[in-house]
Amino acid sequence: MRSFDDLGHRARRVLRTCTAVLASATLLAPAVAAAQDLGVIGPVYAIAEPNFLEVILAKLREAAASGALAKLQRDARSSARREVEHPAAVARLTKTTRPRSFYYDPTIVVPYPITDAEGRVMVSPGTRVNPLDTVSLSKYLLFFDARDTEQVTRARHLLDRYHGKVKLILTGGSYLDLAHKWKLPVYYDQQGSLTEKLRIRHVPALVSQEGKRLRIDEIL
Repeated sequence: MRSFDDLGHRARRVLRTCTAVLASATLLAPAVAAAQDLGVIGPVYAIAEPNFLEVILAKLREAAASGALAKLQRDARSSARREVEHPAAVARLTKTTRPRSFYYDPTIVVPYPITDAEGRVMVSPGTRVNPLDTVSLSKYLLFFDARDTEQVTRARHLLDRYHGKVKLILTGGSYLDLAHKWKLPVYYDQQGSLTEKLRIRHVPALVSQEGKRLRIDEIL
């Protein structure tokens, strides 16, 4: 059984709660009133925006009629052809002035398990793999800049010396022009990815295989 004091405390709590609710209602009253519909002030216009696709098509029709579109197409084809026939030279490479020889070990450490189609692990993580264990370098790799006549002459001599067993890889110049002239496949080191991987700094550079390593000779 509760005492009279307990009942008095309880009554005071109820009174405080009611007072708080009334105060909150009083504070909210202006906000509710502010949300009332005050009607329309001034003229009302419908939202009308042009269709974006129609705008683009209209611009294309204007460009086609003026001949600007045909010019853009011709310029794009010419630019694409120039990039294919004359790729950007590998800017970081310079011409060899002092011969240098070094080796490159292509061994890699497998970072994750390699599995077959059934999920069986074929190569465990941490395994050291050297591609030269299974595939040999059948030709010399010759990196050179075809814009330099001396390097082109050197490449021709190496072709003859190794009886054509040289893969020609340009770091500058037109590979198509040289391929047509020599009637041989000519490749290009796009963005210098191969020379960077092999740590080649100067050209001409000749790459050959010695055992399980690649030998790189930056030659004059």
